[in-house]
Amino acid sequence: MRKDGRRIKTIDPMYKIIGQIMVDRNDAMNMIELTVQQDPIRKYIRRKKDEGYTFSHLAVVMAAFIRTVAEYPFLNRFVVNRTLYARNELAVGMVVLKPGETEGTMNKMYFKPDMTIYQIQEVLDEYINTNRGTGETNSTDKIINTLLSIPGLARVGVSILKWMDWHGLLPKAIINASPFHCSMTITNLASIGTNYIFHHVYNFGTTSMIMAMGNTREDAVRRHGEIVFEKVIPIGLVMDERIAEGVQFAMACRKLQSILQEPSVLEQPPAEVKEDIK
Repeated sequence: MRKDGRRIKTIDPMYKIIGQIMVDRNDAMNMIELTVQQDPIRKYIRRKKDEGYTFSHLAVVMAAFIRTVAEYPFLNRFVVNRTLYARNELAVGMVVLKPGETEGTMNKMYFKPDMTIYQIQEVLDEYINTNRGTGETNSTDKIINTLLSIPGLARVGVSILKWMDWHGLLPKAIINASPFHCSMTITNLASIGTNYIFHHVYNFGTTSMIMAMGNTREDAVRRHGEIVFEKVIPIGLVMDERIAEGVQFAMACRKLQSILQEPSVLEQPPAEVKEDIK
């Protein structure tokens, strides 16, 4: 039995056979562009700043995702060795650049699906502040430096870790240190002045979704019979289609976008946190 998830057995037979056909995660990745109106988020951040709270666009989007998971827990599933699992934890991976450097470090943050945006911003701030330090700032850095300390160790070590992960034998300490074992990976490419991308999912680990935010742009939309331009935040979302049906993904994406239209709902815990299939 895996230490990071429980096996889901009561699923449609089609999704059982899909796992046999599409063995690798990159075989099963679907990509979609989500566009989110910037104005509601910007106005909300300004209003909260006047009240003494500082929220980032990244925190708002991340909080909206976590709230969506509370209603659609299938987003927190993963497939390893042709088997579907419900994840035990809700974790989000993210790269943090070191000050004055072009390289960064990557680890993950842990959340609860009933968290408010206040709590999520606190976790995000602590994560960024910790990992912007010099040298090894998390367990991921320590493992990587250990693997690179001896010539050839990285190749052999990574092969062993992949085999152990495939067979559910990876120790919890390694899972906790691995940024490749998380619910979702997020990157804000607008912070480095870059457009969004469709970032590939990794075959190693358990990450089923990767979200990449890009530079804001102006899209033409029809409002009251007229064509107007509004600023939007484009998001490239890559998903492992083996964890749920297409209609479920569509419902979750609409929910995410609707939350971002009215971010104030994130100030209170969700009315209900749904549990995945037993």
